[in-house]
Amino acid sequence: MSGGVLGWFGEPDISASVLESMAAEGPTLENAILLSHTASSFAVGASGLERTTAMVRANGLILALHGHPFWKSAGKRHVLISDVAALFLDAYKEQDAEALKALHGDYSLALVDPERRRLVLAVDRMSVRNIVYAVFDQSIAFGPTCDAISRHPAIRRSIDDQQIYSYLYFHVVPGPSTIFRGQHRVPSGHFIDFRDGSLDIRPHWPASFDENNGDGFPTLKHKFRGALEQAVLTAGAGERCGTFLSGGTDSSTIAGLLGLTGRGPTATFSIGFAEDAYDEMRYARIASRHFNTQQHEYYVTPDDVLEAVPRIADSYDQPFGNASAIPTYYCAKLAKSCGIDRMLGGDGGDELFGGNSRYARQRQFARFEELPRPVRRGMLMMLRVLPSVADHATLLRKARNYVAQASLPMPDRGESYNLLLRLGPENVLTSEFLEGIDRDAPLRSLREVYAATTAKSLINRMLALDFKFTLADSDLPKVTRMCELAGVDVVFPMLDDDLIDFAARLAPDQKLHGTRLRHFFKEALKDFLPPETIAKEKHGFGLPVGVWFHRHSGLRAMAGDHLLSLRRRNIVRGTFIDRLLDEHLGVHPGYYGIMVWVLLMLELWFERKATN
Repeated sequence: MSGGVLGWFGEPDISASVLESMAAEGPTLENAILLSHTASSFAVGASGLERTTAMVRANGLILALHGHPFWKSAGKRHVLISDVAALFLDAYKEQDAEALKALHGDYSLALVDPERRRLVLAVDRMSVRNIVYAVFDQSIAFGPTCDAISRHPAIRRSIDDQQIYSYLYFHVVPGPSTIFRGQHRVPSGHFIDFRDGSLDIRPHWPASFDENNGDGFPTLKHKFRGALEQAVLTAGAGERCGTFLSGGTDSSTIAGLLGLTGRGPTATFSIGFAEDAYDEMRYARIASRHFNTQQHEYYVTPDDVLEAVPRIADSYDQPFGNASAIPTYYCAKLAKSCGIDRMLGGDGGDELFGGNSRYARQRQFARFEELPRPVRRGMLMMLRVLPSVADHATLLRKARNYVAQASLPMPDRGESYNLLLRLGPENVLTSEFLEGIDRDAPLRSLREVYAATTAKSLINRMLALDFKFTLADSDLPKVTRMCELAGVDVVFPMLDDDLIDFAARLAPDQKLHGTRLRHFFKEALKDFLPPETIAKEKHGFGLPVGVWFHRHSGLRAMAGDHLLSLRRRNIVRGTFIDRLLDEHLGVHPGYYGIMVWVLLMLELWFERKATN
């Protein structure tokens, strides 16, 4: 049973047992419950752990609520989910859907207003919680996953080849689309208003940036530390909590702050690898010693990957190619074995405060854009005519590459490193598959998000992209689903609404100062975090999957067997698969191993879910 809201609206004579079938999809959560209400033309339910699930009926309204919402009133945060649900219903009576602006935290909700023949579906600002829906015959079915709504007898599943292409491009299927035609996700910070068979999608939280905040550093630091402490306090309320600890700035900060809440030493959980280039246990131990945490460690092996891959593939309703799901799962599983009920994750800090290395890289390219047009034109002409003298060939090649990339507009420039584009879609995919594919669709979706943001600065426009494509589409589904599979709850303090609002008011150069990442964050916490953590480069729970595919006979055999099955589907060229496994993987395992993993997870999804 996966956690979320589910049901249907507008169609009569559907058995209530369908709701139970919809709720049964996904990993089995211990002590999960299903709260439901059925009527002649609708059914609505909320499934999950008791502390994250509520169903409230009042004044003819029915509300299903799931997640970790909170409600602010008279300077207090109400966090008990049944209280939050009741407070929201009271506000809805007075404010209608405007009440969503006062609902904070991570959540999915379904509100039925029978008198007005209305259904409202909504998700939180960053889509920590999801709702998938499909409209049919003046009716709608909804649930937390494609698997759930496909249990409804009216829903038919038809694979969308365009979204297979999107998966190979992004390594996930980006919302609001899904892998199935006619099934969609509610976008981050949006709600659906469904009445009389008509559907309207509107934002309840449009992301915005105030780039001219005049507060000085001492004032900002005070506000920031207060918001951080409140976020961790709220996230850890009433549970046996632990934290992921990679040794980076976010996980270390959360581990340290949780220890200040009066709960005793923080239980921290870290993953390591025998491959030195991927192992960051040293930094996790530095943070653990600094904050005196109860440190728990596990070293993931190739045999662990071999064992976990089928379970992980089963747990996702769509192809999911983020390989760091493996260490995330083993970290959550370790926490569960130690009696932890809830994990606190550090996801979101990089996307709020400017912590990804590509931000600095794009800032370097942007310097070329800032040159006067005649200077740029002159440099281009000069680089074209200069001979490649042997002594300077490497330098000249680098200069040409820099100018070629810098001449591209954003966000196109950021896709210069896209794996599918670098390999060439025509080299990877069959001509028959590509015939019906719009190859420009992924880049067009990036451009639409980039253009829609209110931000003017490069850094904030890149952050807006990452809110959707990195957080909502990839990292958050990775962590939430792996924690669900392991049987633990998860909350993300860095995505507390007050912190989101605070980060949006920081000046651009407080996030990216020259090419220094997370400038304000590091300055504000340099008296709290270990100096090694402040100086550490971004890494996280990366997985040496390519190295292991190359060296480990079991993993190599598994990949070979499933990619042999994939080639029969006439999507990926057989010649590409042969070269990938026999040539490319051995030459550059860290690079080509990503594509092996992406293709492996696609085939596993086909085998387990495509015709289910």
